[in-house]
Amino acid sequence: MPSIDIHVLDGVFSKEEKADIILRVTDAFGHIAGETIKSGTSVRIHEVSSGAWGYGGELLTTAAARSMRDRG
Repeated sequence: MPSIDIHVLDGVFSKEEKADIILRVTDAFGHIAGETIKSGTSVRIHEVSSGAWGYGGELLTTAAARSMRDRG
């Protein structure tokens, strides 16, 4: 069945927020694919260490990601 992997920087989301992300992504996928497929959908959140991810040639850090969240 479907497998959805989400990568985020370590320390940006709380345990509760990650659980909410997993539930909402599963619900959204199920809304499109149907309940039978939803029940077999796997969602994993992978946390990447600060500075171990690059975007556009720039290193991403936990501090930068938190700053992005604060800006909304």
